[in-house]
Amino acid sequence: MNYFLICSALLLPYGFAIPIAAGTSTEVWKLLQDYLDKFFPSVDKTSHQSLEERVRDMQKFYHLKVTGKMDKETINVMKQPRCGVQDVSEKRSGIAKWSKNVLTYRINNYTPDMQPAKVRAAIAKAFKVWSDVTPLQFWRTSRPADIEIWFARRDHGDGNPFYGRGGILAHAYYPAPGLGGDAHFDEDEQWSEYKSEYNLFLVAAHEFGHSLGLEHSNVLGALMYPTYSYRNPNTFSLPYDDVKRIQKLYGKKK
Repeated sequence: MNYFLICSALLLPYGFAIPIAAGTSTEVWKLLQDYLDKFFPSVDKTSHQSLEERVRDMQKFYHLKVTGKMDKETINVMKQPRCGVQDVSEKRSGIAKWSKNVLTYRINNYTPDMQPAKVRAAIAKAFKVWSDVTPLQFWRTSRPADIEIWFARRDHGDGNPFYGRGGILAHAYYPAPGLGGDAHFDEDEQWSEYKSEYNLFLVAAHEFGHSLGLEHSNVLGALMYPTYSYRNPNTFSLPYDDVKRIQKLYGKKK
């Protein structure tokens, strides 16, 4: 079974504004190549896209001026904290979705940044974002579950280590046996129920979208947009793009 990793990133260092076609250092070329390989892999392996063409694809996705060059705006996007799913996914066999509407989840450990009750509340609220607009139901259990949730640092046993504070906030897996559906949160980040550092509810709601089968959206303001941005959890409403896409997978709430 080929599992699809959802989040892992390598951020470019600050301050580069280098034309792709100009004399770029080996180190910068490698950093750029690694970033594009993670998030904008060539869907057609025989297409042999140039690096400049792939940068253009990235700029189109993020609604930037399409120059094919490493300009300031492009670098700024690369520096933003984010979920690291491929923004342009390689071809998958079939649509990844659950074949049932009642899913279980287990919180295996807790971040010391928040009280356990607050973590449970944030996770439950994140699942409710999706159950409010679909027939899906989510039940917390202490037994092995469809969606296993962990807070972890660095190498945590799934072959996809975190890299310390900043950049990568979490990763998750598309529906499948084994790791499928699981969501991991980087414990090196500072988690919060408020605006300080990273809001657990917002990141979890995004990750659980992946756990249910959604890819990233390039619609600005969508929950499934790749980069993190704060919005008030108390007034949060799932944007239309996300509603439309999740209902395409699971249907409308009855």
